[in-house]
Amino acid sequence: RKKSLHAVKPSEKPYKRKLDKTRQDRLYFDSYTDSIRGKVVLDVGAGTGVLSIFCVQAGARKVYAVEACSIAEQAVKIVRQNNMEDRIEVIRGTVETADLPEMVEVIVSEWMGYALLHESMLNSVLYARDKWLKPGGIILPSKAELYVSPISDPVVEDRLHFWYTAKDQYGVDMSCMSDFARRCIMNTDITVNSVTVEDVLSHPARFAELDLHTVTVEVLRAVKGEFRCESFGSAAVNAFCVHFTVTFPCPDKPQGLVLSTSPFKPETHWKQAVLYLDAPTGAVKPSPSVASTCRVNNLITRRHIQKALSFFFFFFLFVFLSCHKYFKMTVMTSH
Repeated sequence: RKKSLHAVKPSEKPYKRKLDKTRQDRLYFDSYTDSIRGKVVLDVGAGTGVLSIFCVQAGARKVYAVEACSIAEQAVKIVRQNNMEDRIEVIRGTVETADLPEMVEVIVSEWMGYALLHESMLNSVLYARDKWLKPGGIILPSKAELYVSPISDPVVEDRLHFWYTAKDQYGVDMSCMSDFARRCIMNTDITVNSVTVEDVLSHPARFAELDLHTVTVEVLRAVKGEFRCESFGSAAVNAFCVHFTVTFPCPDKPQGLVLSTSPFKPETHWKQAVLYLDAPTGAVKPSPSVASTCRVNNLITRRHIQKALSFFFFFFLFVFLSCHKYFKMTVMTSH
């Protein structure tokens, strides 16, 4: 079942998701033991403090867990229960108001929200980077790349079909609702869903890259990127699928460790973002390409999406941080 971004329940806040995906959250930390051991770490938006505890288990000398919400009180209890009070200091407040006693060498944060900027803490991460990160320090993850693919989503027609069948089922002709229903779907119903590869009409095209060591708040106010997708299927395009990859620096791998949320990869809890067109295109055939320029406003300060060409564009991005030394996985590069 699709999940609308406009219907996110309070129980699905980031700290709740952390507990639900503990096994996933332990991935990758084994690769950072050398990077974290003996270092001072800042956890921005620490939530329950799970990532802070992982950092201590990876050998961090000290972790400052900054959390603005009341969940910080629970983080204190969890830290105490794990006998880490001497290594983890939970600070209740925003990173902008926090007064750390020292500079840090590593910043970790699960800063992304639904569609990248929904409930995002990216501005706070950049503030922490500029104020508290030592020269040569690292940010985990260090880079994010965004990809877009045209898709033919069968759910659209399934939902519209209801209005044409209402007369047979209930004796009421409601077919006149179809145009209104289509506008509702195409213009406002931005969803998080698992896209099947059968519905994807091209290989994903990268349109934006964020380097967390250099990106600025000014750049994030309007991220813009061009893309071109070569169609390998014949179907009507009624939506775009957006997914991301995040890269963690790894001394043993020049390209780093890459986690992909592509529909061509095993499913993650982030799934993909489905962005509907104002109106479906005619059937595209193999070889013809779809090209465009996308522009997105920073939703941290503006709670709306800027329309680009004929479709809403909204980022879907979450951070995936952590690694457990007992888990093994094959690093997957993005399509």
